[in-house]
Amino acid sequence: MARNTLARIDSRALTHNLNVLREMCPDSAIMALVKADAYGHRLEFCLQALEGADLLGVATLEEAREVRQLGSHRPVLLLEGLVRARALEEAAELGLELVVHEPGQVEALEQYPEFRPERLWLKIDTGMHRLGFPLEQARALLARLEALEGVREVVVMTHFACADQPEHPLTVLQMQRFDAELGQTPNPRSLANSAGILHWPESHRDWVRAGILLYGISPLAAGHGGDFGLQPVMTLESELISIIQVRAGESIGYGARFVADRDMKVGIAAIGYGDGYPRSAADGTPVLVAGRRTRLVGRVSMDMIAVDVTELPDSAVGDTVTLWGRGLPVEEVARHAGTIAYELVCRVTRRVRFKSMEPSSDGR
Repeated sequence: MARNTLARIDSRALTHNLNVLREMCPDSAIMALVKADAYGHRLEFCLQALEGADLLGVATLEEAREVRQLGSHRPVLLLEGLVRARALEEAAELGLELVVHEPGQVEALEQYPEFRPERLWLKIDTGMHRLGFPLEQARALLARLEALEGVREVVVMTHFACADQPEHPLTVLQMQRFDAELGQTPNPRSLANSAGILHWPESHRDWVRAGILLYGISPLAAGHGGDFGLQPVMTLESELISIIQVRAGESIGYGARFVADRDMKVGIAAIGYGDGYPRSAADGTPVLVAGRRTRLVGRVSMDMIAVDVTELPDSAVGDTVTLWGRGLPVEEVARHAGTIAYELVCRVTRRVRFKSMEPSSDGR
C-alpha cells in the first residue's frame, strides 16, 4: 500500500477568501500574492481560483515564468524587480510589471526603452529598512519614472514592518511618513499587506497586497483565519500505520522526551519532518485522528509521529490523521511549534502528494 500522506487543496476556499477580502476592501484593487509556490499550496492548484484577482504578485522571474506556463494571462508584478538589466527582455516577453526599489533598476529602464512596462511600482522605505528608496528621494524618482516613454502609470508603495502588532506605533508612523511625502501626488498607492488589510483600514488605499489571508490563514499572533470568515485552503493529512501499547513510566520516541504517566494507547502516523511537519512541535501539539482531537507525544522523527489515542479506544490502523487544515487551524499548530503558519505551509515537501480537495458530505 502506498504511503497515504497528502495535502488537500480546496480551490473553492481560495475563491471564497478572495471574495471575503473584496468585501473587506471594497474600494481597493487586490493583488493576489502567489510567490513561494502560492505560499506552499502549489501554484498549479491555485492559479485558476485566483483569476478574479486584479493582479498576481511573484518574487522572482522564475515564478513569473511558471505563471505564464500555466496559462494565466493576468497582470503579474515582479515584487523584487530585476537584479540584472539583461532580464528586462524576458520580463517584457512575459508581460510583467516591475517594482523599482534601487538605483540600478531606474538606470536600466532609462537605458533600454524597448523593454518598458506600461505600469511601474515605485517602492519607498518608510521604516521597514529592507527594500525601497529613502523618502527624500521619492519625488525625484517618481518624476524620472513618469518621464519614461511608454510608462503610463506609476504606483507608489511601501511595506509595513509591524502591521501584525496593532499596538505597535511604527505602522501609524510609516503611514504618516508616506503621506507627508507623497500624499499630494495623484499616483495610485499601495500600503497594506495582509495584516494591514485586517487591522489598518486607513491603509487600504488603491491597492492591497493579499498574501497569507488568501490561503485562509491569519498573520496575527492570536486567533486564526476563521475569525475573519476565511476558510483553510490546505489540509495536511496522513494515516495511522500502527497502534501500540505503552506502559506508565516508559518513554516514546527519540531522546525519550515524553514519558507516559499512565498506561497509554499510542498511534503512529506516517508523517514527519521529512514531509515538512515541524520537528520543533512540542508534546501536546494538537492533532486530529478520524476528526477527533488528540495530542502529539514524543519527538517528531523524519517519517513518523506518535499521537495519544488512549481516549479514542476505537482507533484503528488506516484512520485519517489531520495535522492542520479543516477542523484544526494551522496557526494553532504553529504556536505549539514555536514558529509561524507561513513557514509550516511553505515547507511541506515534495514527498507529500497534493490533490484537489473533494466536496464534503454536506456539500460545502
